[in-house]
Amino acid sequence: MAGEPQADCLFCKIVAGKVPATLVKETETTVAFRDINPQAPTHVLVIPRVHYADAAALAAAEPVITADLLRVAGEIAAEEKIDDHGYRIVFNTGVGAGQTVFHTHAHLLGGRGLQWPPG
Repeated sequence: MAGEPQADCLFCKIVAGKVPATLVKETETTVAFRDINPQAPTHVLVIPRVHYADAAALAAAEPVITADLLRVAGEIAAEEKIDDHGYRIVFNTGVGAGQTVFHTHAHLLGGRGLQWPPG
């Protein structure tokens, strides 16, 4: 059921504390941790505590949590001191876009020049 933890979901296991992660920030609705394969000097994943497969599903069902996700990403950008130079928040949706874990997550990227369009 959407919103409920999934036994086979890596990010649900991180939320539950069953899989270790380098935590950056936790709130009532989100968990943020460092990406294990960083694509920039700062690469943090911000995820909702509830399980939805992608950003569109989360936004449709939980708009307040979606807003929390973006707010927390901005707070982390400030804490990581990348907000002055610029940062990117990316949601990959679907296999063709590179999504490998089907639990909504925002990639917060910064700390180097980020060209557009991305590779």
